[in-house]
Amino acid sequence: MSEGLSNLGLLRRMNWIMLVAVIGLIVTGVFFIYSATSLREDSTSDLFKKQILWALAGLVCYLGTAMMDYRKLRDVAWGFYVMALVLLVAVLFFGTRIYGAKRWLMFLGVGIQPSEIAKLAVILLGACLLSPPAEKFDRLPSLWKLFMLAGIPMLLVIKEPDLGSGLVFLPMVAAMLYAAGAAVKPLAMVIGGGVLAVMLVLAAVALPERLGMTPEHQETFFQTIHLSDYQRQRIEVFLQPGKDPMGSGWNKRQSEIAVGSGGLTGKGFLKGTQNILGFLPRTVAPTDFIFSVISEEKGFVGSAAVVVLYGILAVCGLYAAMVARDKMGRVLCVGIVTMIFTHAFVNMAMTIGVLPVVGIPLPLVSYGGTFMVITLFALGLIQSVYVRRQGL
Repeated sequence: MSEGLSNLGLLRRMNWIMLVAVIGLIVTGVFFIYSATSLREDSTSDLFKKQILWALAGLVCYLGTAMMDYRKLRDVAWGFYVMALVLLVAVLFFGTRIYGAKRWLMFLGVGIQPSEIAKLAVILLGACLLSPPAEKFDRLPSLWKLFMLAGIPMLLVIKEPDLGSGLVFLPMVAAMLYAAGAAVKPLAMVIGGGVLAVMLVLAAVALPERLGMTPEHQETFFQTIHLSDYQRQRIEVFLQPGKDPMGSGWNKRQSEIAVGSGGLTGKGFLKGTQNILGFLPRTVAPTDFIFSVISEEKGFVGSAAVVVLYGILAVCGLYAAMVARDKMGRVLCVGIVTMIFTHAFVNMAMTIGVLPVVGIPLPLVSYGGTFMVITLFALGLIQSVYVRRQGL
């Protein structure tokens, strides 16, 4: 009885502004998933109902995690990490292939996306490994340990292939190391190496044709660097915006039209012509391109409101990190904020053509069960850190 009252007391100490922002994003997602699927006559027309169920399950996890002492996760961090690796390996052999990628494991008719579990597993393990107060991170070898632990699941995710989700690991780990007190110089060297690797991938796509390589040699080259056809096509379309507008460049072009045509206040809810007429593909409108639907129907005002909600989440998460009672709580909050912010930034940037199109969802808004539950579980951990800021 007393423990239950104590837990209720913890809930009263939550950051309620953060909870309002969370619910605001969830409700926004449900409405615009409905809009993106409202004219369908197949089984996908009820995706918004499934999203509501996932959101309710996630909110239960959110509240339960907020009441749980995050420090107890030290005992399960390694086990959770190993489980995530096992699931990532399993998806390569037994995963369901959808749109050319094996990213889902099916359990009793429910699709589970191990890559999302792996991100949280790396954050938990990293927070535990970086939490000893006396630990120093002033040399490259000490930094590479965590990057190697994150690199294993990252490479497995890229192998699916899911380049977008794979690259999320890099800023996530870099931010956690910085929060743990890593020296700026060696950390900057590691980050610089990651940026150089991305630039080399872009150059690898752009240069072969310009250097006069034959199609056969180009194909051999891309196989050598393990770059799939659709990944290469997306990068080519990004580097050459006018290339293949009716094929690989279709999603990008239609998304930009949808966002631009929304104007200041949008065309109105359920009145987005790019979405209604199917120019914005209905297979991706409720998932990766949900921000395009919002922008077309609610314009700059609606898009800005979504950005503000993410800004509130980020500020609340970083404030929880600042007032955390220990190093583990601080690193945990920073890792989670970085994961969510990276997802939001990359998703919105790709819909307006600033970044290449990658299969990365908009947190709490895009349709998806695994990501919804994992994101809410992670945000619940931030609340767990916040409510214990005064030494409970």
